Amino acid sequence: MNTPSKWRDLRRFTDARVALGRVGNALPTAAHLDFQEAHARARDAVWSKLDIAQLEAALAPLGLPIQHVKSQAADRRRFLLRPDLGRKLPEDCLLPKAKGSIALVIADGLCASGVQQQAPALLAALVPALAKAGFTPGPLIIAEQARVALGDDVAEAMEAAAVVVLIGERPGLSATDSMGLYLTWAARRGSNDAMRNCISNIRPGGLSADAAAAKALWLLVEARKLGATGVALKDEMPSHYRLT
Repeated sequence: MNTPSKWRDLRRFTDARVALGRVGNALPTAAHLDFQEAHARARDAVWSKLDIAQLEAALAPLGLPIQHVKSQAADRRRFLLRPDLGRKLPEDCLLPKAKGSIALVIADGLCASGVQQQAPALLAALVPALAKAGFTPGPLIIAEQARVALGDDVAEAMEAAAVVVLIGERPGLSATDSMGLYLTWAARRGSNDAMRNCISNIRPGGLSADAAAAKALWLLVEARKLGATGVALKDEMPSHYRLT
């Protein structure tokens, strides 16, 4: 079955599976096999692991202390079955006090390969900009088997002013390299999603690292004025806003 030209034109602007065609009541073989491959890649991405040594080497030029933590989820299977455990640090976890700082958490989330690829470039842009804006960035906390809310425990333990969590996003059929950024001002254990701002789809095929860093900085500057993030802080960043 031929695909109308208007649908073929639409494919130039999206990775979504549109107008795949039809053979009887089924997809064409090529489209079906492509879907199966994409689904397998997405499943593999969920089970991916952080390469801690490689990540630390990529973050070393930032000159910030790096600490490695794990959530209460003992392994990947436990993490996937018990989301609540991925939101908590172990009771015996010790983190350095950094009162008033911006805690920076690099978490594997649901796609470790995504944050592995995207976090170093974003932090390379964001960390110097934070210092110029009068914030104290870091230290860097690399977190395994971690959900977004683990950052709340980190911020409370460090007495940080805010936490920025860089986390691998749930992989889809067209993207297994995406990272999200969650920003919470005055984060403490028990903070909820209404208290956060989110920047998503950070990857080469989505929002660039520089653009995401600029938006994160703008949100932090506004959060400092307002004393809050989430539903209280609207994303009204001017289109001309840049890090420099």
